[in-house]
Amino acid sequence: MGRIEVDSTALQRLLQQAGEDRTVSYQQAFNTLARSHRGRPPAEIVPLLRRAADEALLDFRHQDLVEQAAAISNGEPYELRIEVK
Repeated sequence: MGRIEVDSTALQRLLQQAGEDRTVSYQQAFNTLARSHRGRPPAEIVPLLRRAADEALLDFRHQDLVEQAAAISNGEPYELRIEVK
């Protein structure tokens, strides 16, 4: 399970931009990568996750992305919890 901390200012910006067409849903990107990259090396998946996170304005630590990539590679479920501070 991963965790991301978001301060209230960043959360407000995320919510404001959530309705914009150009905003990419990180969950959708994650699900797509989970289908297309199962069995691939995590090192190959991390940059793709970073790009999806950047597009969704999520600031994951590198280790969070490594854990997510490992779950995708191994076909394991991954639960993300977001903590607002």
